[in-house]
Amino acid sequence: MQTTVFVGTSVDGFIARPDGRFDFLRSDGGEAENHGGFEDFFATVDALLMGRNTYEVVLAMGGWFYRDKPVFVLSHHGLKPAPAEARVEPIHGTVSEALDQLQARGFKHVYVDGGNVIHQALREHRVNRIVRTQVPVLIGEGISLFGPLGFDQKLELVSTKVLPGGAVQSEYRVVSGAAAPASA
Repeated sequence: MQTTVFVGTSVDGFIARPDGRFDFLRSDGGEAENHGGFEDFFATVDALLMGRNTYEVVLAMGGWFYRDKPVFVLSHHGLKPAPAEARVEPIHGTVSEALDQLQARGFKHVYVDGGNVIHQALREHRVNRIVRTQVPVLIGEGISLFGPLGFDQKLELVSTKVLPGGAVQSEYRVVSGAAAPASA
């Protein structure tokens, strides 16, 4: 099963402000519409796996971006009600356990989203591809895209392009078996 992280960040590497908002991603138009290729990417996935915090931030934005795609929310707590048009299901366990469940259900390409879920998926060696759009803004503090892994994860650059508005998008393939202990 293919797993992809498709995420926007500030130049200083934050995916969200300390309170979880990611309003800065739209500030220059680089992530707006399909400039960043989100619609094209989204057409290739058949399910999403995200954390409860990300789910709640998306709900608070007042619109459902994911249309009728199944969204699995990794949570050990109850979920706030989803919009009527949404297909949302809670899923439990580790990220690896959740991805194994999705693969067993026949999903072929899963979009992994949310800071904690991305961190766990990377630590558990469950990410195949990373597409990172860096918008030209510094926010100074927030939620980092990457947390401690405990090892070095090799990446292979697939492509880099400049988007309208000055955002830079890079796609990486995660090199399997290339993880090495982090140097002290």
